[in-house]
Amino acid sequence: MIDSIRQRVHALGLILPTPSQPAANYINHVISQHQLFISGQIPLVDGKPAYIGRLGESLCDEQGTQAAELAALGLLGQLSDALGDDLSRVTRTLRLGVFIASTAEFQRQSVVANGASNLLVNALGDKGRHVRTAIGVCSLPAGVAVEVDAIFELQP
Repeated sequence: MIDSIRQRVHALGLILPTPSQPAANYINHVISQHQLFISGQIPLVDGKPAYIGRLGESLCDEQGTQAAELAALGLLGQLSDALGDDLSRVTRTLRLGVFIASTAEFQRQSVVANGASNLLVNALGDKGRHVRTAIGVCSLPAGVAVEVDAIFELQP
């Protein structure tokens, strides 16, 4: 029996989404050597962009954290799809990138990014621990508040 990413997410009371399709000329993920690179994921509800706006302007920290968690849920959906839902193929999460649409004055990007980080650790356990970059940006695709990407190390 495989260590199912879907079942781990379900145990948290969440539903793993169907992986979204690329919105432009790129692919969702690529495996090179023993690394899996997953393209940026935005928060989606029923396949539509959610949490539209910028932190420090139209959205509060809590909404930003929820947006980051929802985007990370999409990341886990891509991970499951790429690996046939088999978490045993993952050695660890190497890096999480969190991009936050925010005003120039907003300084709590790390608080918002914790929404994504916490979901990865809660769903994947120690395999979800990672280094992270949280970056404030002027805007993101579809006007969403958060976009996340990740690199995972795979078993040889």
